[in-house]
Amino acid sequence: MTETEADIAVSGYRAERQLFDGDTGTFPLQLRQTIVRLLRGPYIDGVADPRLWTTVLDNRQVIADYLCEIFLVLTVDPDRKIAMLTPAEVDAPHTSAIQPRKPLRREETLLALRLRLLLDRHAGSGTDATISRAAAREILEEHRQPGTVDDKRLEELTDASISRLLALKLLLPTELAGVYRVSNALAMALPFDSIDQIPAYIEALSRSDPQELLDPDLLDPEQLDPEVLDPESTTANGAAGNEEEL
Repeated sequence: MTETEADIAVSGYRAERQLFDGDTGTFPLQLRQTIVRLLRGPYIDGVADPRLWTTVLDNRQVIADYLCEIFLVLTVDPDRKIAMLTPAEVDAPHTSAIQPRKPLRREETLLALRLRLLLDRHAGSGTDATISRAAAREILEEHRQPGTVDDKRLEELTDASISRLLALKLLLPTELAGVYRVSNALAMALPFDSIDQIPAYIEALSRSDPQELLDPDLLDPEQLDPEVLDPESTTANGAAGNEEEL
């Protein structure tokens, strides 16, 4: 094929996929819709959106290559049928991802970590991990620092934490009022090499400033108290023992 013939072929290919005036894109409509959905977040659930999930699987490398251009990483969990984006860490100026991470409050992080443990215990059971508002309140009450939060404020923090996790779709509503399903996406949003690491993180956060806003990237062993993260320490072992029920 000559250079002119190749140019004509490319032009024809683009014309077939032109969706608006000035459209020079080459991706078909469904692939574009899938990428937009990933960018809007917080994730694609293959059970809830099988069409988009199939598009992700069929075009995984193409999507990943495209997103790398804007400093985003595509992560796919075939078992949980979850696809989501995470900002790439690039040590260079002017490389902030277009999906800035909003800080998480201390209580939101504590609740999410406890739900992560709950989700892991339900893995492979064939049943959904669920939590009631009352149980969420009990979790936050357990980690309440004496003299910092009264009962009224605890109620407000419980509702605010649940609302935030619902907005992130890490909690999903059920048919029962005040009962929520833990999304499988939580396992990807809070990845750990070992589930046994979580109690130490919970203990560290329990002792943190209640007014502090926590970046999701704070879940890094190097940024937490080394004594808490030491598996031989009394604090870490005690925290692990307290997490038997939830």
